[in-house]
Amino acid sequence: MSTLIIFLPPTMPGAAPAYDYALTPDGRTLTDHASVPLALLPAAQRGGDVVAVVPVALLSWHSVELPKGVGAGSPRLRPILEGLLEDRLLDESAQLHLALAPGATAGGRFWVAACDKAWLRGHLQTLEAAQRPVTRIVPEFTPETGPLQLHAVGEADLPQLVATGEAVGGLLRVPLAAAALALLPATSPNEDVPALAEPGVAALAEQLLQRKVSLLTRQQRWLGAARTPWDLAQFDLASSGRARTVKRLSGVGRELLQAPGWRPARWGALLLLLVNLIGLNAWAWKEQSALRARRAAVQGMLVKTFPQVKIVVDAPLQMEREVAALRQATGAASGRDLEAILAALGAAIPADQAASSIEYVAGEARIKGLQLSTQQASSLSGQLRSMGYSARQEGDTVLIKQETTQALAP
Repeated sequence: MSTLIIFLPPTMPGAAPAYDYALTPDGRTLTDHASVPLALLPAAQRGGDVVAVVPVALLSWHSVELPKGVGAGSPRLRPILEGLLEDRLLDESAQLHLALAPGATAGGRFWVAACDKAWLRGHLQTLEAAQRPVTRIVPEFTPETGPLQLHAVGEADLPQLVATGEAVGGLLRVPLAAAALALLPATSPNEDVPALAEPGVAALAEQLLQRKVSLLTRQQRWLGAARTPWDLAQFDLASSGRARTVKRLSGVGRELLQAPGWRPARWGALLLLLVNLIGLNAWAWKEQSALRARRAAVQGMLVKTFPQVKIVVDAPLQMEREVAALRQATGAASGRDLEAILAALGAAIPADQAASSIEYVAGEARIKGLQLSTQQASSLSGQLRSMGYSARQEGDTVLIKQETTQALAP
């Protein structure tokens, strides 16, 4: 899934002559980059991300220890951070946007980023008005606790040196000049310390550090920043909880669908899906075959028993009609006859009950005048069911008829 990475200019939105951007189709390779006016920024593809990069010069970093009971999702987090940073911030806390490091938990020490809120909000609103709403905000550089790394960045007329690592307290930014190198650890010119430089300041960096440096374009550096878990869109600049959840899930989905490390899992899932699909189709075919076989057996029994039936439409119903016609022709008694129903009723009804009237229509007898309690009605229904009849009570009337399965019996 493509990602549009936009480097936010250090000037206010109205004075920004152009926006630098980079395009990546997979989060690892660059396909395009340029510096263009706002109206000429490419639009993110459908479902793609727009990541804003905050320049290192516009962020200040502060290490704080979160009190116990206060985590990243606590509603008291912003006031607590303002209290912890009150003596360290140069501006009023209300004018600054604060963001806590990802994965911060109560009782631990974590980094807090601070930048001008009006500047950041202005660029976000400008990009949203231009139909490029930002989905994530990342810092250009972040404090690191690992080995020392040097980054020579900027233009030839304003070069800077950014050092990251535990040796410099996380992150240090100084001018790329001989006088400023004294602020770096004594081991910094060592060949073992990684040194990266943008092409425009690479020669100056090699001259001052007296060593070779590796080239890394700013667009490649933005790409690396976009892959970090950082997101400065917090507190009043954060999206809704639902939007954040969707964003996290979409990020996980893209990682599962695109990351090379997940390729075996993707092939395994596809193979499992195909196996299950084939299995379900085989099972459905087997069940349909069994159903067709049973239907053919019933139809064969009907035609074999009653050869005069030439066309089978509804085998059970046709068989019931043929059996009834055969009984009528031979004069044989049927369980649907009134005599059989009364005989069954007489065997099941309590001795103290007597009917006031009897109606018989189309195989169903309506016995009126019975005064049955709920328990007696339930007992009567159970006994009649055991003899192949169904019974239901409607007031003082009991309706009795032979069940269909019994009616099919010869």
